[in-house]
Amino acid sequence: LLVDDEAGLTAILAKRLSARGLAVKTAASGEEGLAVLRDAPDVGVAVLDINMPGMDGLETLRELKALRPDVEALILTGYPSVEGALEGMRLGAYEFLSKPCDMEELHARVLEALARADAR
Repeated sequence: LLVDDEAGLTAILAKRLSARGLAVKTAASGEEGLAVLRDAPDVGVAVLDINMPGMDGLETLRELKALRPDVEALILTGYPSVEGALEGMRLGAYEFLSKPCDMEELHARVLEALARADAR
């Protein structure tokens, strides 16, 4: 699940991850991402943007872990900060990546997170 308010970036990431064999769902906001999670028990990993209007990525992560603790989360942000990374990890994020993110690195981290989710 890709959750980001930047529609163009989300579309590109979804296309590239799909081309690498992953089934990808998208959401344009934290609220929409949580709605997708409620309806899609097959989601194993969520990639969350931190800076979104309304419910930001950290708040979304907090709600995601309360709703579906089995889902691994990766934080993706264009505005990295030590505080944001630490808070994300405290809330249960698997990884914290900066935009622009190398596609191979993102794919590798998603696969690692899926393996971790499947191991539970």
